[in-house]
Amino acid sequence: MNNFENNFVYQRDAMDCGPSCLAMIASYYGKRLNIEQLREKCYLAKDGVSLLGISKAAEKIGFHTVGGRLTFTILFEKNLLPCIVHWDQNHFVAIYKIKKKRKDDFLVYIADPGKGLLTYNKKEFLEHWVSTSTNGEEKGIALLLEPTELFFSEKEDIEIKKNRLIFLWKYTKKYRYYFLQIIAGLIVGSIIQLIFPFLTQIIVDTGIEGKDINFIWLVLIAQLMLLFSRTAVDFIRNKILLHISTRINISLISDFFIKLMKLPMIFFDTRLMGDLLQRIEDHRRVELFLTSSSLNLFFSFFSFIVFGVVLFMYNISIFFVFLVGSIIYGGWITFFLKKRKQLDNKYFEQAGKNRNVTYQLINGMQEIKLQGCEQRKRWEWEDVQAEMFEINLKSLNLQQTQQAGNIIINELKNILITALAATSVINGQMTLGMMLAIQYIIGQLNSPIEQLVNFIYSWQDVSISLDRINEIHTEGNEENQNRTIQMLNNNNTIELKNIHFKYDGNKSKYILNNINLVIPRCKITAIVGASGSGKTTLIKLLLGYYSPQKGTITVGNINLEQINLVWWRRNCGTVMQEGYLFSDTIARNISVSDDEPNLDKIRNAAKMTNIAEYIENLPLAYNTMIGQDGQGISQGQRQRILIARVIYKNPHFVFLDEATNALDASNEEYILNNLKTFYTGKTVIVVAHRLSTVKDADQIIVLDDGQIAEVGTHKELVSMRGKYYELVRNQLELGN
Repeated sequence: MNNFENNFVYQRDAMDCGPSCLAMIASYYGKRLNIEQLREKCYLAKDGVSLLGISKAAEKIGFHTVGGRLTFTILFEKNLLPCIVHWDQNHFVAIYKIKKKRKDDFLVYIADPGKGLLTYNKKEFLEHWVSTSTNGEEKGIALLLEPTELFFSEKEDIEIKKNRLIFLWKYTKKYRYYFLQIIAGLIVGSIIQLIFPFLTQIIVDTGIEGKDINFIWLVLIAQLMLLFSRTAVDFIRNKILLHISTRINISLISDFFIKLMKLPMIFFDTRLMGDLLQRIEDHRRVELFLTSSSLNLFFSFFSFIVFGVVLFMYNISIFFVFLVGSIIYGGWITFFLKKRKQLDNKYFEQAGKNRNVTYQLINGMQEIKLQGCEQRKRWEWEDVQAEMFEINLKSLNLQQTQQAGNIIINELKNILITALAATSVINGQMTLGMMLAIQYIIGQLNSPIEQLVNFIYSWQDVSISLDRINEIHTEGNEENQNRTIQMLNNNNTIELKNIHFKYDGNKSKYILNNINLVIPRCKITAIVGASGSGKTTLIKLLLGYYSPQKGTITVGNINLEQINLVWWRRNCGTVMQEGYLFSDTIARNISVSDDEPNLDKIRNAAKMTNIAEYIENLPLAYNTMIGQDGQGISQGQRQRILIARVIYKNPHFVFLDEATNALDASNEEYILNNLKTFYTGKTVIVVAHRLSTVKDADQIIVLDDGQIAEVGTHKELVSMRGKYYELVRNQLELGN
């Protein structure tokens, strides 16, 4: 069993507090677990994780768990630590120690995955923890965990080892010849720099003492030529470095986006926008480290060795004073590394929150104004800024304390070296020129030490960034070795057998429960039902967004789990409720599935959706830019462009989820009449509330509370006077 402080785990995303706490406690008992697998076991979602989810995950890895409301007295007296507690009603932290300080006062030691290791007195702890008060007893929610034999008998270490250096090498190896050129330039620059202290010594000892002004001018001209040479070398080196850094940065971010596009849709259901944007910024840190910090370290190391040897040859005593002072300086820097890492992790988390809040503030401006919640939303943003300010202030205080120590150590070292050098000159052990050369060398030796410190800081920063980036790269792709089929037979009937699905695996109730359904090829199937009955979820299962927990979906007798999803979706035309328009031209938005837009097809699609006249009356017609997600156009126009996108694509399978709910009756009737022709030879699945959209379907599926209640044509279902009849009664004014 290990010391809890050595097993702390920072949450890498805003919603990771639960899995991170569980990882800490598992590590405390001797097992380091992969945080991503814990996320899956907890069924993490965008709104975080529940206590039940953490409990179920803990039981799967071998813990016995008990959750409930406890008093502080029970928590302390029963010594039920470490445990996980609900914090501020929106967060989870781990308690690893409670220490009695004096009568009725305690110190509570908290591992907060978002902030680090913290200590509270009893009053402060209760303010964060207590959620109810019953019969005068204040209680908070806690999850108690005790490892079982299963936990200790599990021999497999499921932690994914991420070798950061291998990841970095992948991006630098292709530019190794450029790096060799830069290193050669650094060596040449260092050699040139090495000549300067000797020239300084010669000027003083030979030129000034010999009163030979011509010799002094000769040496100064030599210094000037060396300076020009060094500047030219630096200029060439920086040009090469700019080329490398730009290419590496593009490769890093490009690979990141390639990976994102391979991830399953469920991944994006559990990530906030701010967290993903923050990870993109992480790549900038990695690029700077590869192209700046690492090369500066090599330059510094080479300079340190060369000038260190020269200083040793000049005066051994001064060399050892410098060496001891540098060791003390290094120890002082190391003392602050752990605290700096904690603040950096806090900054990462808070920066992600800040981006997410800012993103929502800008994108939700219309709704903010309509609902009159400007002040509350501004306060939410200001709260995040206040927390950012607090973290930045702590970082500044730490930096100032560290810099104060740096200055004191360096100045004391320099003063002592100056005193030793001056004494040696007075005693005749060295010349004045040698003393000035030593002062120059000491200045050059201080710079590599500063560069080394900066490298340590950069490595600490980039380690956090690499862990966050690697976390994305180690995610499982949507495609796998089983999804290889890219061809269907002539029988394209879709069949669902015993389908069970729920988003949260910890909930007992299924969103779709025992769905058995046949969607015939080249027919129109409509799905209706009350809100929340599972209609959209069923469409997402058919598109491969998610896999059912039970049952199978087949297309032409081929299991959907075996079909390549990229190929499958290329053969599907889809309009979802949350369909997205890009910040691009109208033509590009309609022809998004094509690399080279076909203007005739675009015009035909626009005509069929009754938006051609509107577009062609615009000054730039189909080349008119529209804002992100359809800014600048109405909801009806937005939906018509989305439907036009499907018509342009002309797929074998069509999925429409409330595709016409924003259209007026006239436009809807016009488009539906055109779609009847378009549907010929296609398998169509339509989700809708409006009777006008579904009444001509070949079959209508009525979903009720996740189950199929009725199946039939419009006429058959109306005559049954069941669920379907209830749904459409008001629209048709059928009466009773």
